[in-house]
Amino acid sequence: LSFWMFCSSTECKGEEKVTQPTEDVILTQGQTATLNCTFSTTDYNPALFWYKQEVNSYPKFILRRSRSLADNSPEFVKDRFDAELKDSSVPLMIQDLHVSDSAVYYCALSSSLHICSLLLLQS
Repeated sequence: LSFWMFCSSTECKGEEKVTQPTEDVILTQGQTATLNCTFSTTDYNPALFWYKQEVNSYPKFILRRSRSLADNSPEFVKDRFDAELKDSSVPLMIQDLHVSDSAVYYCALSSSLHICSLLLLQS
């Protein structure tokens, strides 16, 4: 089983901007995926959220990170789904990849929205 990961970002700052990556990442089942999310804000304690949206479903809350909070949804345990809030990024790490991880992953911060997609292709 091969995993193909691509990321793009959308920023809502008066106009939307979508950026596609210049490279593909090939992963195999059991490996770790890192989905990047960068942000800018003047808020001293920003809250960043990650969501997972499967085909024909609604976005599901994965986790929230801020300087004072770090909580995960019970469905997405920290053993597999984790993120560390840094100065201007909050990358999501998914360990021990499963086929069921195939989805679109959203990172959200108030008026900014960043989209990372993880697609699984069987080889």
